[in-house]
Amino acid sequence: MSAAHPSDLPLPESPLRGVPLFPPGEPRLAAQVAFILEIDRLKGVVRRNLVADASRRENTAEHSWHLAMLATTLAEHAAVEVDVARVTRMLLVHDLVEIDAGDTFYYDTVAEVDQSAREQLGADRVFGLLPADQGGELRALWDEFEARETPDARFAKAIDRFHPCLLNFHTEGGTWREYDLSLPEVLAKQGTTIEDGSPSLWAYTRELLAEAVARGYLRAA
Repeated sequence: MSAAHPSDLPLPESPLRGVPLFPPGEPRLAAQVAFILEIDRLKGVVRRNLVADASRRENTAEHSWHLAMLATTLAEHAAVEVDVARVTRMLLVHDLVEIDAGDTFYYDTVAEVDQSAREQLGADRVFGLLPADQGGELRALWDEFEARETPDARFAKAIDRFHPCLLNFHTEGGTWREYDLSLPEVLAKQGTTIEDGSPSLWAYTRELLAEAVARGYLRAA
């Protein structure tokens, strides 16, 4: 008889039953634990992109982890030298606002209208859960990422835009085919952002896009 799949097994009895939710008498630690528990919700925010084996859509927590790993692995390809640790931290926090704002698809022009306002409110609340010094530090990283004015932020943004192109190619079109996107539409959204942060990754992305058109994964026009 085959073993049951983990998802079919009953949930275990919680060993924390009766334990206080937050540590008493430790307001700083209590705030940090509250933040940690809140950001667990990011695992439930589902994105449009498929994972690389095309078996399902990725969630935002997976996306953030994967971007952090891309930055760690590909830092040598940044346009200029970057602080890899800062870039990694930036990518780990850059989408925490989606807990409140949801994921806004790159090509959804309707949702883009109020995206910034929704995400600013999300940032206020989520980073506000932490002690002021720590919340302010992470919020500053998030603001820096959004502004894309520093080398670290430009490389982080380049990684964020490169990632869906890589996944879409390796899922035979992924969201490109699902939403009937064209090469000019993808170039308009991804080009400058990737190139500013990493010319070499942009050159590679252009090759992927050309091959995607040749294979029918992406409309030429």
